[in-house]
Amino acid sequence: MVRMNSLADALKTLCNAEKRHKRQVLLRPCSKVIVKFLTVMMKHGYIGEFEIIDDHRAGKIVVNLNGRLNKCGVISPRFDVTINSIEQWTKNLLPSRQFGYLSLT
Repeated sequence: MVRMNSLADALKTLCNAEKRHKRQVLLRPCSKVIVKFLTVMMKHGYIGEFEIIDDHRAGKIVVNLNGRLNKCGVISPRFDVTINSIEQWTKNLLPSRQFGYLSLT
């Protein structure tokens, strides 16, 4: 079976492992979008460090969890968002004004 959205699979795996209070999680396959997204999450303190494992196939990522992640996910289907409507999307999707981040890829 083909994976349609590898970022959605990775974030769902990350959230499920966090709910089960795991310390580490293995994400596969690896992609540049997932690595950049994890870098942003690490910079904001939601996850610990991560390590990219090159197995000469699709690659794997081992992420250290620190227990600060409540929820993360992907909005599907991908919508066209204009610069003027970003604030409206933020207001509709995030639970509070000073809580959470909206990342566009």
